[in-house]
Amino acid sequence: MTPEQFLEFARLLPEPSLLVTGEGQIVAVNAAFTKLLGRSTLQEKQLFALVTNAPGTVKQYLRSCSRSRNMVFGSLTFHTSDDQSCLCRCEGAVLRPWSPDSPALIFLRLKSRESASRRFVLLNKKIDELAKEVRERQRAEEERSQLLVREQMARAEAERLNRLKDEFLATLSHELRTPLNAILGWSHVLLARKPDETTMNRAIETIERNARSQSKLIDDLLDISRIITGKIRLNVQTVELLAVIESVIDTVQPAADAKDIRLQSVLDPSAGPVLGDTERLQQLVWNLLSNAIKFTPKGGRVQIGLKRINSHVEISVTDTGQGISAEFLPFVFDLFRQADSSITRAFGGLGLGLAIVRQLVELHGGTVHVESPGEGQGATFTVNLPVMIITPMIHEAERVHPAVGGTRSFDFSPRLDGLKILIVDDEADARDLLTYTLEMCGAEVIAANSATAAIAVLTQASSSIHVLISDIGMPDKDGYELLRQVRALPPEQGGRIPAVALTAYARTEDRRAALLAGFQSHVAKPVEAAELVAVIANLTGRVGRS
Repeated sequence: MTPEQFLEFARLLPEPSLLVTGEGQIVAVNAAFTKLLGRSTLQEKQLFALVTNAPGTVKQYLRSCSRSRNMVFGSLTFHTSDDQSCLCRCEGAVLRPWSPDSPALIFLRLKSRESASRRFVLLNKKIDELAKEVRERQRAEEERSQLLVREQMARAEAERLNRLKDEFLATLSHELRTPLNAILGWSHVLLARKPDETTMNRAIETIERNARSQSKLIDDLLDISRIITGKIRLNVQTVELLAVIESVIDTVQPAADAKDIRLQSVLDPSAGPVLGDTERLQQLVWNLLSNAIKFTPKGGRVQIGLKRINSHVEISVTDTGQGISAEFLPFVFDLFRQADSSITRAFGGLGLGLAIVRQLVELHGGTVHVESPGEGQGATFTVNLPVMIITPMIHEAERVHPAVGGTRSFDFSPRLDGLKILIVDDEADARDLLTYTLEMCGAEVIAANSATAAIAVLTQASSSIHVLISDIGMPDKDGYELLRQVRALPPEQGGRIPAVALTAYARTEDRRAALLAGFQSHVAKPVEAAELVAVIANLTGRVGRS
């Protein structure tokens, strides 16, 4: 290749290139090479004058290029016009002479390592920018995911609270309507006609018992409302807990005797006085004892203790009842929380008693906690109250709880002579009232206290039963399950018997659920006796007065 041919060829190359002899003499260069050095023309004729490398190193590299048939890689550092140095990677190859007399030439193509380094820096910068963008996107995605999780948790919590509210309102309706049903029912009976003395006494006792139950329920609701709004007031004075506990024991003793529960007391007379409200302290002790008796089976044992521990007085209530599961133990004192809130629960109530206990204990500066080995192994509630230090002179008028009343007339019509009616309700007062009312209308009544007993009556009855009246909320099997079992019976055993749901669950959805389950009618407690008789007469085709 002649110098002219090289220039023509090298002009097309973007990389700096030059043609040298084996001794380092420069034969030709392209424009990219002079640009690399920052010059318009090249005055030097020797490669050694352009580089900072030792001459021996340059000669060794050129000698390697001359002897090799392949591309030889090396590196040279060139002087630039601004007294800087430029490190370049060299690719050298020997070219055949263009004439026998011409020396062999070496073609050198240069690649600036500085440029490559700058490109590498730019590439790294770009990679860093991309990595930053990826991290920002990941962070934004994580924030969106966390926001979504928080939103889902908030929605789930709102749905849980809404479900608890619905359950509480349904339970409240049931607990209010159940005693009201007995009160109104027996009131109508007494107003309609003069019963015999035995029936009169039973009616009055039932009315009083259910009125007290409803009054206690309303008092609990008012108490918890005052506690939540901070409006509860304490009549603070010196209180001897021994007298308070003994008074409560006398109150709950009949309930314990009715279930054959041994009510034991281990009370220390020298436990010392506390500063508090006598009525409220009596209320919290009553709540603990009545709760223990409620959840303790027949033949069980409930023990209450009182003793002094350092600067505190300890009240403990231990029972051999159904106990508390480990899962529910942290929520025992929460408002409206019950271990079993289903309609098949065995025990009634709103789940307020223990919540009130905790609030009252804390208002008195004390603490309360519960321990239970597990379900079926009983529980122990322990209250710690500080011993009185000073005696304040604070007095407050005695509280008086409101009372409610009211009567209505009742006409037992139409007659139900010849009808055989099966009543299913776990509440004894409700069964007694319905039995008396329907028998006064001429019907033959069979009462069952559970779904299982009702199925036994239907399958063993010697003659057809014409109407089934069933409560919905009952232990073990509710009214819906009862009706499903009834409808599975053959017609001759009552499989097609007309059914009435008589229940304290009175919401629209409860009525819809009852009708969809197969009940012909849904009647809410408390029920007017005349309305119930009219419903039965309508179901059996007796729409006229006999």
